[in-house]
Amino acid sequence: MAKRKRNTNGESAAAPPVLPAKKIKSTPKPDTPTTIQIIAGSYDRILHGLTATISPKDDVEFADTFLFNAHTSAIRCLALSPPSAPVPKQTQKVILASGSTDERINLYHLSAHAPSHVTVPAIAALSTKAVAENPQNKELGSLLHHASSVTGLYFPNRSKLLSSAEDNTIAVTRTRDWSLLSTIKAPVPKSMGRPSGDTAPLGGAPSGVNDFAVHPSMKLMISVGKGEKCMRLWNLVTGKKAGVLNFERDMLAEVGEGRYTSGEGRKVAWGATDAGEEFCVAFDKGALVFGMDSKPKCKVVPQPREKGQRWTKIHQMCYLQVDEKEDIQVLAVSTEDGRILFYSTRPDDLTTAPAEKGKEAPLPAAKLVAILDGKDAKNPVEEKNGDEKQPSKTDDKTPRIKDFQALKVGEGNSQYIIIVAGRSDGAIKLFKLSASELISKGKEAKGVGELLGTVSTGNRITCLKAFVMLPSFEGNDDGYESFDGISEDDGDSSSSSDSE
Repeated sequence: MAKRKRNTNGESAAAPPVLPAKKIKSTPKPDTPTTIQIIAGSYDRILHGLTATISPKDDVEFADTFLFNAHTSAIRCLALSPPSAPVPKQTQKVILASGSTDERINLYHLSAHAPSHVTVPAIAALSTKAVAENPQNKELGSLLHHASSVTGLYFPNRSKLLSSAEDNTIAVTRTRDWSLLSTIKAPVPKSMGRPSGDTAPLGGAPSGVNDFAVHPSMKLMISVGKGEKCMRLWNLVTGKKAGVLNFERDMLAEVGEGRYTSGEGRKVAWGATDAGEEFCVAFDKGALVFGMDSKPKCKVVPQPREKGQRWTKIHQMCYLQVDEKEDIQVLAVSTEDGRILFYSTRPDDLTTAPAEKGKEAPLPAAKLVAILDGKDAKNPVEEKNGDEKQPSKTDDKTPRIKDFQALKVGEGNSQYIIIVAGRSDGAIKLFKLSASELISKGKEAKGVGELLGTVSTGNRITCLKAFVMLPSFEGNDDGYESFDGISEDDGDSSSSSDSE
């Protein structure tokens, strides 16, 4: 047995230093193009994935990544998980979840890296978009945790998936083995008459969770349901109800909810300003912003594009951070008339209308900071005799923006925001704007957003998600071993073995 060599200095031999794993930065360099992965769900049961590559000169090239019938019914919601942890010589992946009215939640693995090459180039005679398939995009399976239509999906982190449905349940699923950890059951509302637009069966009452939002601390959650003029607060630590906030009649009247409307919340979102945290509840025609004391702070009532109308419908909303140092966030709202409106809910920007005689003062209104118009620029149509014909009023109607996503690209002074908007006519538009344009400065709202590109999906979009892709993976990302061909040595060895 050989003896161990002793160290002459009396110290143990130091172990070789362990080099840290090299991490892949998600922020591209200013000179490199930016690739955005867009996923759109539609009424036509089709899940459409495409990439938008933005060059440093703001030129956009679209390419299809996948297109198939994902469900047997209309797709209602989508969710994306954070990318997986970087591992040397392995690609990072994102989990995609899609919910539908067929009670299923389909799961997919998407590559977080930009495609390295184009599979099928764009052919002018056949299609205007190229095809960039990625073998890393795979289907994982389906979840059958709900007994009714799925209404909402959310990944608070990569290890958990929250889903809501019209069966009055919110399910918590573990992504490691896709097992159901817990089910939060909301009470079934009592039937108090049939509101307009009610689709419940005769003798029944409308029920189900419309939307939910998880607090950034992962300990609280708020939800709104059908047939309920209230909002529920849940404790995610215990999985039990923490409180109920009822919407008063005067409060609902401020946002256009009257006697013949349901008065139920449609969307909820958490946000914050320099004055503290807040949450917003969106109704059919307006939204209410509450403080952490559950008292109404202000109202958001979008004004329609046309002067003859009084209200316009809200389809989607989210909070967007425009200043990280001062923690300034604005509320972005998409409307029925094809616009995205940005509101400031800071206390200094609120305006209060004078009170009428014998009535209390109305709620302060949030300040409209900027307007992003998604209307198409239509040129006059030329007639046969050469005269110009102006488009009719029916042609001027802008399709509604069903869903949108705000993405931050770059760092420091070169950082900008990309707005990906999905319209009801199947068009997806990309807008570019800077965060400084959304900070409240003047008295009147200004138009923002530079249109980078438009692509048509051919389907009626219901939901949309997008994320900024990582740089292309350096290596064999096709999922197959590379084949370098047969060398002369291999041929000689094979022939000699056959001769033996």
